[in-house]
Amino acid sequence: MSKIRRFSIGNPINTEAVVQKVPIEKGELPYFERIQQMELKSDGDAQETMVQRDELWYRMGQEDRIYGLGENVRGINKRGWIYESNCSDDPNHTEEKRSLYGAHNFFVVNGAQTFGMFIDYPGKLVLDMGYERMDEIRIMPQDWNLDLYILEGDTVLDIVKGFRKLIGRSYIPPKWAFGFGQSRWGYQTKEDIRTVVRGYRKNQIPLDMVYLDIDYMEEFKDFTVNQQRFPDFPAFVEEMKREHIHLVPIIDAGVKIEEGYDVYEEGVKEGYFCKDQSGKEFVGAVWPGKVHFPDVLNREARKWFGRNYKSLLDQGIEGFWNDMNEPAIFYSEQNLEGVVKKLKSMKCQNMDMWEIFEFRDQVNELANNPEDYQSFYHNMEGKSIRHDKVHNLYGFGMTRAAGEAFEELEPDKRILIFSRSSYIGMHRYGGIWMGDNKSWWSHLLLNLKMLPSLNMCGFLYTGADLGGFGADTTEDLLLRWMALGIFTPLMRNHAALGTREQECYQFTRKEAFRNLIGVRYGLTPYLYSEYMKAALRDEMMFLPLAFVYPEDEYAKDVEDQLLVGESIMIAPVYTQNARGRYVYLPEPMKLVRLASMEQIQTEVLEQGHYYIETPLEEVVFFIRPEKIVPYTQPGQYLEETEEKELKLLHFVTKSAEYELYQDDGYSKDYENPAHVKKLHVKAE
Repeated sequence: MSKIRRFSIGNPINTEAVVQKVPIEKGELPYFERIQQMELKSDGDAQETMVQRDELWYRMGQEDRIYGLGENVRGINKRGWIYESNCSDDPNHTEEKRSLYGAHNFFVVNGAQTFGMFIDYPGKLVLDMGYERMDEIRIMPQDWNLDLYILEGDTVLDIVKGFRKLIGRSYIPPKWAFGFGQSRWGYQTKEDIRTVVRGYRKNQIPLDMVYLDIDYMEEFKDFTVNQQRFPDFPAFVEEMKREHIHLVPIIDAGVKIEEGYDVYEEGVKEGYFCKDQSGKEFVGAVWPGKVHFPDVLNREARKWFGRNYKSLLDQGIEGFWNDMNEPAIFYSEQNLEGVVKKLKSMKCQNMDMWEIFEFRDQVNELANNPEDYQSFYHNMEGKSIRHDKVHNLYGFGMTRAAGEAFEELEPDKRILIFSRSSYIGMHRYGGIWMGDNKSWWSHLLLNLKMLPSLNMCGFLYTGADLGGFGADTTEDLLLRWMALGIFTPLMRNHAALGTREQECYQFTRKEAFRNLIGVRYGLTPYLYSEYMKAALRDEMMFLPLAFVYPEDEYAKDVEDQLLVGESIMIAPVYTQNARGRYVYLPEPMKLVRLASMEQIQTEVLEQGHYYIETPLEEVVFFIRPEKIVPYTQPGQYLEETEEKELKLLHFVTKSAEYELYQDDGYSKDYENPAHVKKLHVKAE
């Protein structure tokens, strides 16, 4: 059991990340010291100034590890880098980046002292995890209005479970959302979608979803459908359902400024958009040009924005993905005017190196400029709050708007919803994808390493854009990424406009793609059961070896293998041209090698280090001792798969029991005991 203590500093903003009431304690914060002092700082040009140092400080032991922080670069152990909770629209997820799309301020220190900490603070937060000094944690908010939660327990898993109970149950999607989905920015017409579906069905590659990016909209306006490209949209949605395909459209944060557009006009009339300092609607720009941003931190505006999803629900849509909700801003009116004026003054100049750098930076810094985030306001419970003070809540608020609306509009039905930007608490309303990644081998590994960190923060329905969103993928990269994506709840191939077409049927190894995705469908009885148990019991679905084998010194350092649920360990290949990889087994395990769900080879390996050959066409995983993996033969879509006979893979030397979770996949009586069936295996 974990112990949770709450400490409050200043006047915290109620983020609603936490659902349990924890009384505020008085006295000193355990583990950390608050340091307030003046110190000398150099600006790099031999200039030194006195600055105020105000931070929370903790001295780490040599063996301490830091886990958590959700969506971030680098490893599962976060020690040795500096992170910023500052939701950022940045597709270049390289090692030097300090923030991505999410703000997940929960971490666990595991060492001589083991404890967790959640900093409930919606503004920019700097977390130095051994960057400036290797043995120090330094936490620096922009201001000192925050809630701090200290969690203590016997193990890391105890602490994580306590945190998950603190923040509430994770979102549960419909079962069809565990199928495979195809997406691309650039599917512009009904015929484009039909071509994709035909390509998959003709090649007998399983598929349940096709995603609609911004091209389906009328001039990029939210909650509209382009009637020239998608005439009679409800009939098309039904046509796809007859093919057992769910269409999943995108919704963006910015609402186009256009007379006659009902969402815009109603939002202005009711005062539901964010305001500038003068009280006028703030004007930014995204895909449609100039937009207003719905004030999703205002309860009434959030309710209004959420109800707009009804227009697409009424046309048969059952799932959505929310995007651009950091919020991304291409430019603001005010900033654009200043940059254009500056560039005009530089016209026809003989620019030296510094001036050309300035010229370039003027344009590059137009998008997502911190000055813009300081220039508009939210109405939270009748109080005007500047956006940068609550910046990290915007994606949470947008997806919460949808989730709350679905509870009202479709109370007995699960609707798929996931988001790009998020804060802890949003996990109750939807999932996330890992953002606009690249077709890089390093991003395949980053996908793997993010999974347990996101699970710690409550985000279970998650996955990356398989094959990479930006840049051109290769057939081997996509196959290797698919072999990992088989195990992630959200399994989606997504690519950007202008990149190589990367639908699975576009490549020569069509049978390999058919079999790999078939393995996903065959393993769905296990994956769905493990997801549901993790959600209903506040547990993790993806675990580092260190969490399960805490006394194993080798396991502590393994960051490229994960446990998936209670029975499976995965060790994906993430290196170009590799024919296999080295794997560490912390205990005896059964190696399972699948060319398809009909071609299964197994071999028992003792504890130790092994080189495991892994051809591109095969999926390899490991079953732990006295564990069971239910599976079936795949269909072309999940409903067809569910009609197949249930079988069992296992590594049982004595006896074992497995709890299989089965429900209709649509309704919400999650805790009905009838959904759980106990499977037993005894050694022969």
